[in-house]
Amino acid sequence: MIDLVKYKTRVALVIAILLSGLLPTSSTFAQRPDGWDLFDKTPRRVSRDSTAMRSLLRPLAEAMHPSVVQIFSGSRLVSLGTIVSEDGFVLTKRSELSGDPVTVRLPNGEKASARVAVVRRENDLALLAIKSNDEDPTFKPAKFQVEEPRVGTFLVSPGRDGQVVGLGVLGVQARPIAHKGRLGIELPRTEDGPALVRSVKPASGADAAGVKNGDTIMAINGQALANARAAFDTLGSMYPGEVVHLTILRDGNTLELDAQMTDQKVMMESKNDTRVNGPRNVRLSGFESVIQHDTVLPPNQCGGPLLDSKGNVVGINIARAGRVVSYALPSALVVGEMVGMLEEARQ
Repeated sequence: MIDLVKYKTRVALVIAILLSGLLPTSSTFAQRPDGWDLFDKTPRRVSRDSTAMRSLLRPLAEAMHPSVVQIFSGSRLVSLGTIVSEDGFVLTKRSELSGDPVTVRLPNGEKASARVAVVRRENDLALLAIKSNDEDPTFKPAKFQVEEPRVGTFLVSPGRDGQVVGLGVLGVQARPIAHKGRLGIELPRTEDGPALVRSVKPASGADAAGVKNGDTIMAINGQALANARAAFDTLGSMYPGEVVHLTILRDGNTLELDAQMTDQKVMMESKNDTRVNGPRNVRLSGFESVIQHDTVLPPNQCGGPLLDSKGNVVGINIARAGRVVSYALPSALVVGEMVGMLEEARQ
């Protein structure tokens, strides 16, 4: 058994020295194949994302293993989930779920079906109810630390299998991120005129759905539009990643189209920016409060817990937003949402 106090002390010491720059972070040193000792002077590679650092921090991920699950939509792995109650409720990222059946791979490897019990659209959260095949399943809920970590805090993102998914540093304190969902069309800026499409941005959600110049949008999600202003207001309330149902009038014919909203920043960036930023979540804006860290987090690993170097759960990862930008909902916000969602689900 590992001495947890000594282990946490060693982790804190290594992280403090690493972040201070006293240990080398370049690839100019050869790493010993048999691991390393903090006080061994043998030249080696010591970088934040090195195998040695991940191995050192793995016990933190292993300790969270009973509380982390994988979420599948159909056959696709779409996110992680964090167990939040002993009766089998899990928090995850809402926008990654589609209309396909939801299944959950539990910590013991079992795959169980789940249903969406409650959602919180404003923070992209979904509460899933697990339907375990076990007659007497055991669920270990995560324990959240509501005190917000400081800028510079070293952070660990664990996966379902007890491995470290990513390492990072908290760079920006909690702040709101406004939602900037855009359909990719230009409408006339008048109060009374119809919602006549003047142009369609290439590679936008509207373009992919088949919207064309000259189309008139008659209704959005079944709600008739009085004018172009109503279209602006309705579309302005939608989050990136959400799908809107459009009723279109084209050459006297009525068409029904589904289009996905895109984040404005993503839609406006160059191809080179897209390449540099790498894979990101479709919903990467529109949160009441997030803490920003620089973990290179795979988009399908959001929804899981975010730990500090002592193993405290300081938030839930909610979006990979850029090359070195990931967002997590802070624990104080998560706990507030979780209490209300559990109460609603159990009614």
